[in-house]
Amino acid sequence: MQHGNEQASATVKLRELFAAWFKIGLFTFGGGYAMLPLIEREVIDKKGWTDKEEILSIYALAQSVPGVIAVNTSIILGNRLGGFKGAAVAAAGVITPSLLVIMAIASYFDVIMGSVQVLQAFSGIRAAVVGLVAAAAVRIALASLKDKPAYVIAMAAFLLSAFTDLHAIAIILGGALVGLLVYFWGAKWRAK
Repeated sequence: MQHGNEQASATVKLRELFAAWFKIGLFTFGGGYAMLPLIEREVIDKKGWTDKEEILSIYALAQSVPGVIAVNTSIILGNRLGGFKGAAVAAAGVITPSLLVIMAIASYFDVIMGSVQVLQAFSGIRAAVVGLVAAAAVRIALASLKDKPAYVIAMAAFLLSAFTDLHAIAIILGGALVGLLVYFWGAKWRAK
């Protein structure tokens, strides 16, 4: 009977994982970085599945591979919590609301796009998303930037991203390379 209880417990955990990521997907507009505050509130504050330090590492990894940051984050954390099944369930949870909403919008696209009220609501949503993205950026900066080299790398990445056509992957790889060089240079400096 104990095996049955373990199996039921795993099922509840998978259901809880799906429900948490479904909620994140359902209540976040703007995707990407706009989802970060809700992800943190749900998986750190409410569920206690991770902490601020680990979620920053997960974000960095999620941004370093192709795909949407929220889906990648759900897969990485879901895998840590429940293996392959956890990754699949978390990804399904975060994707399902968008899929359902897009199908509904596609069915009534002409009616929706002809509505002044809907267009005004979307205008307000876009403005709110800017605020959410800015808040996420500030929170990540406060948690990640712990020394002078980190500030220099962050500023260089911002300037390169904002004022050049350099691809984000090149900026991320450049940041990794500079971080490694600073680490090894610092280690040699301390050894002297």
